[in-house]
This record gives sequence, C-alpha cells and structure tokens, in this order.
Amino acid sequence: MDPQTAATLLPLLGWALHGSVLTRRLASARRDPLTGLHTRAGWTARAEHCIHRHPRAAVLLVDLDHFKTLNDTHGHAAGDAALIATAHRLSSWCGRHGTAGRLGGDEFVTAIRDLDAVDLDALTTALHQPTNYDGTALPLAASVGVCRVAELPVPALTDALAAADAAMYAAKGRSRRGSRPAR
Repeated sequence: MDPQTAATLLPLLGWALHGSVLTRRLASARRDPLTGLHTRAGWTARAEHCIHRHPRAAVLLVDLDHFKTLNDTHGHAAGDAALIATAHRLSSWCGRHGTAGRLGGDEFVTAIRDLDAVDLDALTTALHQPTNYDGTALPLAASVGVCRVAELPVPALTDALAAADAAMYAAKGRSRRGSRPAR
C-alpha cells in the first residue's frame, strides 16, 4: 500500500473503531448488567414508541414482594438469582408483544402493544413460581400494577407509569398475589 493511501485510510480506520467502541458502550449502558433487561433509559425510548404507535398499549409495573427478607435471609447472591429469574420470566412473557426493563432494585416494568393479546394471569402465575438457588427453592412473589394507556386523558408514558405504580401499590395492599388495572 502506498503511503498516501495509508495516510488516508488510517484515520478512517481509527474513527470506525472509535465509533464501534462507542456503540457497544452505549448499548451496554442501556442494558442492566445483572438481568440483561433494558435500563430505565433504554426501556423508556422503546415504551414511548410502543404507546404512541399502539392504541391498545398498556404499561405494567412489577415489584417483588418480600425481596429484602429474601436478600437478608439467603444472601445477595440469592437475591440476584431472584432478580434474574424475574427478568427472564417477564421477558419471556412479553415476547414480541412488548418490551421489558428493570427500573432498579426489585422493580421491573413492561410496555405491551395490546394487553388483550397476552395472558396477564400467566404472568402473575410465573412471577409467583419459586426459583432454585444453590439447591434451595426460593419463594418468589410479586405485585403487578397495570395501566391501559387508552384510559388516560393524555397517552403519556409518565402518566401511565404513575397509574401503574398506584395500581401496583393497591395490589400490594390487597394481597401479595395480584394485579389490577388502573382506573
């Protein structure tokens, strides 16, 4: 290769490599390193797209019940196993109908294109199945809050999250095994 071609290609190669590294860093910053789900930032972009394109969309907020007790009793590695199991179950349930994310701690979220196309009872059942950790069956339970975006005065993600949060706390207050649409 002649020196002039090398002098032209070398900076281009450097910029291409730099762009690739930045792209990977951005992608990893939008994924939770423990569960592999989208972080709040990564999920929000997808959820906004979902609720604006699909009039029957819904937002679900999931909070693990008794997570602190599980963590304190069995250790943080067991707590991590519970978070990973929950993430897998939520992601599997969403499938191609929506997108799941981890907001932080033991709080998860999903945006579904059409709540009527999925089985909410199946999600609740899955979230209440024990998970195995180090030969021990860890009991899991979760409260689920649901907001049908079409029932909001203005279909805004922040309002949908607030309504799903209120419904989740109402479900948590009624029992440790339930979900209820926001009104």
